[in-house]
Amino acid sequence: MASVTPAQLAEWQEAVGRQLVEEETLHPAPLRRYAQALGYDGQSTLPPLAHWACFLPSPADDEIGPDGHPKRGSFLPDVSLPRRMFAASEMHFPSPLVIGQKTRQTSEIIALTHKLGGSGDLIFAKVEKRLEQDGLVRVREVQTYVYRADGQRTPMPVPENPMPQGEIWEPEEVNLFRFSAATANAHRIHYDRPYATEIEGYPALVIHGPFTAAKLAALAQRSGTLASFSFRAMAPLFLGQPVWLRESDGVYQAIRCDGVVAMEAKASLQ
Repeated sequence: MASVTPAQLAEWQEAVGRQLVEEETLHPAPLRRYAQALGYDGQSTLPPLAHWACFLPSPADDEIGPDGHPKRGSFLPDVSLPRRMFAASEMHFPSPLVIGQKTRQTSEIIALTHKLGGSGDLIFAKVEKRLEQDGLVRVREVQTYVYRADGQRTPMPVPENPMPQGEIWEPEEVNLFRFSAATANAHRIHYDRPYATEIEGYPALVIHGPFTAAKLAALAQRSGTLASFSFRAMAPLFLGQPVWLRESDGVYQAIRCDGVVAMEAKASLQ
């Protein structure tokens, strides 16, 4: 049964078309920290999805919500559903970013829709981001966020036998912290275990969706320069359990120890 009223939805949809324009110079230090968080030396080429190290949020203490995210209602609408996740993204890279150049990012809310899922109300917000240098769009990304109710507690996945196939990725707590720091992601599910388990109902710290996406993009980038990359998060990944990264017929997947596909991605090369 829906708990979101038509009046609430109409109010939130008033945010569609809202824009945020920011400008900054693309400095090498944030890109180096981001590269190192992904396991690169940070001294050579730009790491996969390097634009995620740019235009980082910097809210004041009183502008941060209880989950660690910036409070809603400034740019994104004040959706009342308590849980918010980065669910999917579609990116295009028309030309490479140039370090040291002044860069403009325009963020625009392009859609806000309501659906009923198995756990109840779901609100999907789509935000387009365009990064420009010298009047040229270098990166275009459409991010999808999903808002939902609290829901039931999530059990720890039970490993299957035989184990999945692919490259094993086993991030540790420090890796999660470094990625959070490099992307200014203060969501507490990635570093505050009591909050993650007692408040949000997860069995352990949650591996960042963007961290997983960047690892899949790195896998795709071994074959050439990315022209486009898209991903969809399908299930959470937890600290303390291995993740298998693999490619099959042009589809890149992150697989949990129980065989569940946690993320699926596609890429095209220039």
